[in-house]
Amino acid sequence: MWRDLAGIGRHPSSGGYRRFAWTAADTDCRAWFEEQARARGLAYEVDRNGNQWAWLGDPAAGDAVVTGSHLDSVPDGGAFDGPLGVVSAFAAVDELRARGADPNKPLAVVNFGDEEGARFGLACVGSRLTAGQLDVERARELRDADGVSLPQAMERAGRDPEAIGPDPERLARVGAFVELHVEQGRALDLGGHPVGAASAIWPHGRWRFDFRGEANHAGTTRLEDRRDPMLTYATTVLAARKKARLAGALATFGKVAVEPGGVNAIASLVRGWLDSRAADEQTLAEVVTAIEQTARERGQRDGVTVDVVRESFTPVVEFAHELRDTVAALAGRGRPVPVLPTGAGHDAGILSARVPTAMLFVRNPTGVSHAPAEHAAEDDCAAGVTALADVLEGLACR
Repeated sequence: MWRDLAGIGRHPSSGGYRRFAWTAADTDCRAWFEEQARARGLAYEVDRNGNQWAWLGDPAAGDAVVTGSHLDSVPDGGAFDGPLGVVSAFAAVDELRARGADPNKPLAVVNFGDEEGARFGLACVGSRLTAGQLDVERARELRDADGVSLPQAMERAGRDPEAIGPDPERLARVGAFVELHVEQGRALDLGGHPVGAASAIWPHGRWRFDFRGEANHAGTTRLEDRRDPMLTYATTVLAARKKARLAGALATFGKVAVEPGGVNAIASLVRGWLDSRAADEQTLAEVVTAIEQTARERGQRDGVTVDVVRESFTPVVEFAHELRDTVAALAGRGRPVPVLPTGAGHDAGILSARVPTAMLFVRNPTGVSHAPAEHAAEDDCAAGVTALADVLEGLACR
């Protein structure tokens, strides 16, 4: 499975993946998922929001145990973020069958669409729509860098965009969702553990900062006559690092767009996107407010106006304690695996407001994620599959 999936959407020069929602690479990943489902005799279906499901047992029976993740990527992302959870889910089903396990609840493998938000700027679109956490009208207004809307992209990929929206009936069938994911950090590696469980997801969000100045000639405009938004932007980037460090939080400007974008021209507009995360919502709010305040103060000095728009926000997620503890114990075969928080968002975090959810992590010795160096050793991946199979057997077969 891993070999079949590995070449899809991989960029030849960077070695990273560009599997963006509703593109050709995404279509190929989705075809791979359907092929894996049908090869196992699982009942395959696509829901109203484009999420793919593969069922073992009767979906209508309710109280289903679901596992899986996503197959899309960030720009030049790593191989493991998302796909490891989907591949491991199918492998865990194979393991259960090899054991002769007899589930008394339906089991399902799922691939949630557009988890990374690389194309339309909003993470977890598929799970947000399903859980009713994304307004349908707002979803219809999402556009990529080329101006293509989400409905247009879905339609070009053969899906019906008119059907998107909350899916409470589907979620009512789910009794538990367990997502396996490569760890995006080195906590397991430093502790010498191949597998761990998640305790919580830090609150996080994305903010767009628009810095508006005045376009002019780079070679003829005196420095003191300039209204250069790049200066305000640069100061804000440095402030984000400082404010986050002082608060024990995280803040990153990872995307920027400049207009008109000429080497010999002073910019008229610099648009930067801030990603910020913290252990609690109050700290997160204070950090973002401090960054915004610095931006406005510097903007006044530079003759630049600053507008800030919150594009997305996910509150703190405390995974269901009973399920979390059960998963940790089952994954460790009676000796609970380490339980640790994460600053990364996941579909499991979105669904936690509607169904009990939990997560398993597989060791990442590099600590790198969202980049080609992201890695997990084959033995650790196999340990993750075994742990997931143990969890599924414990939740669905007893």
